[in-house]
Amino acid sequence: MNNPLKTSLRNMLREAFEGPANPKQTWFTNNEPNSGFFGVLDELSANEASTFVYGTTLAAHANHVRYHISGTNELLKSGQYPEMNWVKSWATTSVTEQRWNKIREELRSEYSTLMEAFDGIQWNEQLSNEVLASLAHSTYHLGAIQQMLKVVKHD
Repeated sequence: MNNPLKTSLRNMLREAFEGPANPKQTWFTNNEPNSGFFGVLDELSANEASTFVYGTTLAAHANHVRYHISGTNELLKSGQYPEMNWVKSWATTSVTEQRWNKIREELRSEYSTLMEAFDGIQWNEQLSNEVLASLAHSTYHLGAIQQMLKVVKHD
């Protein structure tokens, strides 16, 4: 990629999901290596992910982000906004270990699909807005999850 904005966007998505590339220079996550989505979620049991905090659960947030990224991927693939059922994206609350593992695997898969498609995107205003919104949306939920962890982990 020769476009600095695309490079920066890719780096920010990577930090949001994989955590900081360099713990001494983060843009918005904590300095710990596991402060992106994958590190944070992988440290939670299904029971912890199912704990209600202010009317929702960590599992619901994770599933909602997975669902959102799947919509972004569909738009990038087809050029059309998919029908999205946002209420349904929040329906997952209590999870078994098996279901919790599946949500995390599917989130990783959607993220990987997005990152693999990145260089092939025919950038225009609509697609740029969508990918930027996906970053903003994801980091919002990462922050919400970090706050909820204070209750779940009793820190």
